[in-house]
Amino acid sequence: MASAGTPPTAAFFDLDKTIIAKSSVLAFSKPFQAGGLISRRAVLRSAYAQFVFMVGGADHDQVEKMRQFMSQLTAGWDVATVREIVADTLHNIVDPLVYDEAVRLIDEHHAAGRDVVIVSTSGSEVVEPIGALLGADRVIATRLKVEEGRYTGDIEYYAYAEEKANAIRDLAASAGYDLARSYGYSDSVTDVPMLEAVGHPHAVNPDKELRKIAASRGWPVLVFTRPVALQSRLHLPPPKPTLAALAVGGVVAVGAAVWVGARRRALNT
Repeated sequence: MASAGTPPTAAFFDLDKTIIAKSSVLAFSKPFQAGGLISRRAVLRSAYAQFVFMVGGADHDQVEKMRQFMSQLTAGWDVATVREIVADTLHNIVDPLVYDEAVRLIDEHHAAGRDVVIVSTSGSEVVEPIGALLGADRVIATRLKVEEGRYTGDIEYYAYAEEKANAIRDLAASAGYDLARSYGYSDSVTDVPMLEAVGHPHAVNPDKELRKIAASRGWPVLVFTRPVALQSRLHLPPPKPTLAALAVGGVVAVGAAVWVGARRRALNT
C-alpha cells in the first residue's frame, strides 16, 4: 500500500483470455443465429475463427476485419437500448467465463492498495459493466461513435496494440501512477507495448509469440484454468433473458479478434 508521499500504482488487465476464459464472439454465435442476425454458415465460420485465435493468436489483418465488422454491424442501434439490454443480460452471455484466478488477483491488488484498470479492445458497452462487476477502478475500452443517441457505424477510439500503451501512459500522467512500480497482464502478443509500459509485466495464458517474448525477457507466465460463474462469484441479480436481448448483447461484445461473414439484415427492424 502506498505510503504518504509515494505515488500510487495500478494493475492493468486485458479482458479476453486474461480475465475472461475465451473470446466473446464464439459465446454469442448461437444467440446471433437464434435472433436471426447471422446464418448457420456464419456461426460455423466464427467457430473456426475462434479455433484459429485460441491456437495461434490473431494477426493484425484478422483484428482489422473484426474492427470493420464491429463498426458496421452496430450502425443505427439505439445506445440507451443497447446499454439496458447489456445490463440485463450480461451474466447470461458471459457466464461462466471469468477466471477465478483473475478475480483473486484483482482482489490481491486492491488489498495492496493498487488501482485496477481493465484495458480492452472490446466495446465500452460491455467492458464498463464487467469492470463494475469486478470492482475495477477504471476502464479503457474501444468507443463507438454516437450521434443523436445512435451508433453511426464508425469507431471513435480503438483501444488496440500501441494505443493501449498510449492510453496507459496518459492515464498515469493524469492519475499520478508510478508505472515503474505498476503491473500488467495480457495473453496476446499485440499487447506487448502495454506490458512494456509497466515495471511488472505478466503473460497470462499467452499465445505462442507472447510466450517466446516472455521467456526471452524473463516475464512471469501465469496459467489460469478455473472459470467461475459471474453470478456465483459476484452475486449478480436474477437474469432477465430474452432471445432478442441475447442477440443484441452479443453484438456489442466485441473483444475477440475474429471475423464473421454476416450481413446487416434485420438490424433496423
